[in-house]
Amino acid sequence: MNERDSEAAAAMFSKRGHEIVDHESQADVLIFNTCSVRDQAERKAVGKIGFMKKLKKERPELIIGVMGCMAQNRGEDLFKELPHLDFVLGTGQLHRLPDIVDSIHADQRAQVALLDPGSEVLTGLGEHYNNSIFASIAITRGCNRYCSYCIVPYVRGREISRSIEDIAAETRELVADGTREILLLGQNVAAFGLGGDINPPPPDHSPFADLLEELCKIDGLKRLRFTSPYPSYFNDKLIRTITAQPKICRSIHLPLQSGSDRILKAMNRHYTAAQYLEIIDKIRAAAPDVAFSTDIIVGFPGETDEDFAATRELMNRVGYDMAYIFRYSPRQGTVAAKLSDDISQEIKEERNQILLKDLEERTAAANRKLIGSVQEVLVEGVSKRNTERWSGKSTTAKTVIFEPAPDTAVGDLVKVRINRVSAVSLFGELVR
Repeated sequence: MNERDSEAAAAMFSKRGHEIVDHESQADVLIFNTCSVRDQAERKAVGKIGFMKKLKKERPELIIGVMGCMAQNRGEDLFKELPHLDFVLGTGQLHRLPDIVDSIHADQRAQVALLDPGSEVLTGLGEHYNNSIFASIAITRGCNRYCSYCIVPYVRGREISRSIEDIAAETRELVADGTREILLLGQNVAAFGLGGDINPPPPDHSPFADLLEELCKIDGLKRLRFTSPYPSYFNDKLIRTITAQPKICRSIHLPLQSGSDRILKAMNRHYTAAQYLEIIDKIRAAAPDVAFSTDIIVGFPGETDEDFAATRELMNRVGYDMAYIFRYSPRQGTVAAKLSDDISQEIKEERNQILLKDLEERTAAANRKLIGSVQEVLVEGVSKRNTERWSGKSTTAKTVIFEPAPDTAVGDLVKVRINRVSAVSLFGELVR
């Protein structure tokens, strides 16, 4: 989502006549788009911005600003910590970024802090820069779930959705310009269009499913992905839609966080391990080829060996192809930050490594099962490691390496028979 915001910002500046340069030493304006999900992200951002103080001293006319979640989280306090900053821009004010820079340039760099998300939070999200066969579209902003460990609702605000018509128009424009695969983005994409209702919808009501159906009608769009849905919003209608539409990729990111009901409750996650597995089973019953990925937090306050074992068991039961595994760290301003961070770093690291090793073994075994299969691949272009071969992605998001035919083109959908695999890639030959 931050990458998408950065692209939109670049597009807005480009329209104003600015040129995007390759290195900070060449820039007249430096903008740091920041994250607050983990404390380490904020520390790294502050460190990098602090390093720019020397550049600012050498070139006083240089404009330096901060946008994104850290800007929203710390606000005007950043000016005290980083006095060489010229502006701080909150998460709901992306559309005002070029105007702010122009104002600072005209008014001798008056410092500005705009932190109120306001009613225009969705403005500017449809801007794109340097289109390729892949594009991302932000369909919602904010989150209503308030998981106890998460800062996002406090820095991105309450959930708000764009209209289906607006998103479809953006998609058609991208496809006309050569895009073939769209990634839909939102903190909880499955809550799209629900009007801020924090309760999961009934089985046959899913505005997100309606959006997916509408986008699948667009000629020229070959694939559709999305991230991330909250598990309990994955109702029957959404599952039917995903599994019935061939354009929707067979890779689903479904955050778990923990396999322990006790820890899930402490995290304020509104589902149990059994309910999560029921959703997985429903999807697999309709589409056995679906590959799942997830998010996991180890070492949450109070996590016992039994809680961790439940997480490990559930992960092996689902058989994730990919998992983003994080060691818990408290975020100031969240409910969980009030709890005692009572799991040692050594235990957190040990649990993290156990799950990573399990994941590596599962992924290798899953890849081996694909030898002899035929995969549909969206062609991305020449392989980075072997210029005589090309690469692309399967519908389950696996990298596939193959020797192209003379008429193979970027953006094509081709069939590749897999004849060998590695831990991270599949290798094969075109099926004509």
